[in-house]
Amino acid sequence: MLSPQFSRVGALGTLILILCFCSKVHALDSFFLELGSIEGDEEAERYGGAFRYAPENRWLESNNWYLSTYFELGVAYWDGELGTEGEDSLVDFGLTPVLRYQRSVNSSAFAPFFEFGTGVHAHTETGIGDKDIDIPFSFGTHLGIGVRFGETGRYELLYRFQHLSNAGLGDENPGLNFHTIQLGYHF
Repeated sequence: MLSPQFSRVGALGTLILILCFCSKVHALDSFFLELGSIEGDEEAERYGGAFRYAPENRWLESNNWYLSTYFELGVAYWDGELGTEGEDSLVDFGLTPVLRYQRSVNSSAFAPFFEFGTGVHAHTETGIGDKDIDIPFSFGTHLGIGVRFGETGRYELLYRFQHLSNAGLGDENPGLNFHTIQLGYHF
């Protein structure tokens, strides 16, 4: 019989594969690698990757700046210290719609941007180190700043401050803050 942890990871992994392969392959327009660390007393690093789908919509265009959206499907491994919760790592799966205000890539070699996103996350564990996150589900909200660069803005460097919490759905709502850096490639 499979352990409950393996079953959860398998179910979430299957869902992600279905989402990735049931949509049109050309719909995914970029891939990102991520490094991050948790803020506060907890010791944990975050390593991950993400795929994005960005519809070709632009709003509020003015002076080579515009507002756009994208959807991000990410997976991150959190590597922490073994603490009172009995877990030193977990895997986080996230789906986040993002609103971005950016300079047009065609107007300069560097196209700065600002973004805001909020989405849902599922975790393989309910705690890491000494932090009890109570349930294996949370909401993630982030603010980001970055730049696209290279030929037609093919590359992207992004800093994010992200807050995760279960929004009071569990008995406890501890919340976690992360600082992350993403490096991406647009197809």
